[in-house]
Amino acid sequence: MANPYKIAIVGASSLRGKELSEALTESPFAAADFVLMDEEEQIGQLETVGDEMTFVQRIDPAEFERADFVFFADSEASTRKYWKAAQKAGASIVDMTAGIESEPGVLLRAPWVQDSGEAEGETPGLATSAVVPAHPVAVAVGLLTQRLEQLGALRFASVTVLEPASEYGREAMDELHQQTVNLLNFQTLPKSIYDTQVAFTATPVFGEAGKFLLPEREARIRRHYAALRGQARAVPLQLVHTPVFHGYGLSMSAEFAQPVALEHVEAALQGEHVDVIMGDADAPTNLSSAGQGDVLVRVRTASGAAEKATQFWIWAALDNLRVASLNAVACAMELQKLRPRGKVQ
Repeated sequence: MANPYKIAIVGASSLRGKELSEALTESPFAAADFVLMDEEEQIGQLETVGDEMTFVQRIDPAEFERADFVFFADSEASTRKYWKAAQKAGASIVDMTAGIESEPGVLLRAPWVQDSGEAEGETPGLATSAVVPAHPVAVAVGLLTQRLEQLGALRFASVTVLEPASEYGREAMDELHQQTVNLLNFQTLPKSIYDTQVAFTATPVFGEAGKFLLPEREARIRRHYAALRGQARAVPLQLVHTPVFHGYGLSMSAEFAQPVALEHVEAALQGEHVDVIMGDADAPTNLSSAGQGDVLVRVRTASGAAEKATQFWIWAALDNLRVASLNAVACAMELQKLRPRGKVQ
């Protein structure tokens, strides 16, 4: 019987790390030997992986020596600090932070989109030691445009992306919560993460002293989408941060060269990883998408009429952490085909 894989998760206590642990235990990697790692302040914390309770330990590059896979789920800085040690140890690396996407030989992957037969970019091979799973919004938009094109030429498509606080981790969620409480109590707002008010407002830019730059995140989504579908299929995209804790909302405008029936658009979008909500059912929201591995979608003609049309509005919602984790697991499954036996003795 083949030895189980050993999987190290760096940033296991982060929002991404926790969701990834759950996704891995629901995958073919469920029998793996897991090692949970994090920065100093998280050491000793008890986490659940499947049916097992495991302590979070200090990030130790020596642990990479016996690891088959190392997932980086903490921060870009942490990934850049430790990934070379994992690469030197011979582990397959899955970087969920996109911290090493510009490094030579690192591939950007989204198997849900790229396994369609219209793959853009390089396929992992024996020389591939690291992959960056594509941004979940790029994956979702890639799936939608790919399926819309089955109905005929798309004359134009554009997307407005509504971003949640959980994309920036627990600290960002805490600051959104505290800003909300302080506003209701007429108190000064904490701004160490955003350097601007994010409670009760939507914004396309954060303050200059904020820890994150929204235009950089927007550019990453565009870059990842272009890598998945090709620069010739690039779509205009705007990222807006919204005062919600979890889940992306996507408002997409799509225009066909020739009129198409609404039911044909719905049928084309429906399928693996996409669930089309039709009829009188409640429209998708960031709440209804929570915990869902599919992209939830509702479609209507631009005019609201039921006849054939060339212009459509597509509203989609997806659980950002869940979709990102499932995409990371799918990327690891691609790498697993290149290393069918684990190293644990």
